[in-house]
Amino acid sequence: MRLEWSGLRRPPVPPRVAAAIAPGGGERLLAWAVDAVGGGTVVAGRHRLYAVATGPTTGAEPAPATGAEPGPDAARVTLSRPWHLVDAGSWSGEDGILRVSWVDGHPPARFVLSEPGMLPETLRERVQASVVLAEVLDLGERRTARVVVRRDLASGALLSQAVLGSGVRSTDPGVAEQLREGLERVREQTGLT
Repeated sequence: MRLEWSGLRRPPVPPRVAAAIAPGGGERLLAWAVDAVGGGTVVAGRHRLYAVATGPTTGAEPAPATGAEPGPDAARVTLSRPWHLVDAGSWSGEDGILRVSWVDGHPPARFVLSEPGMLPETLRERVQASVVLAEVLDLGERRTARVVVRRDLASGALLSQAVLGSGVRSTDPGVAEQLREGLERVREQTGLT
């Protein structure tokens, strides 16, 4: 019996976008969607999250000469961050907004996706794949922090992170000590010590 294509699977990443990313080293591009506001393309790779700005296209663009600088309409990567740096992602299907926050304090990313395809689900799966162990620390007075061991999905290396909750500063009394103890616990449990 032959199965017919149902149309549920999204077509491959547009060639201009894939060429700008130039995946290598085991990277595969898994899901993508067009940012309706910026006009670029958001791509979830096996190892990283990308945003690619694309200029107007005529559909019959000549190939650039070898060594030539890309023109103003060339696709270019504007965001390329590994999954272990994603703190959280939130998807609002009602307004089509995908928000991504980062562990290292990098400004949050916001994309408006009219046709999200599998991008929100893939983002969630990739972030979860990078988390090896997480522990929430109760810092009192409704304040929390998380200590996490994450895996760099490109290299397989384990690393530890401390993520402060809203309104918590590492200079607050007792916070640095609790973070240090929490990080020691999760490192020990995962063999990082």
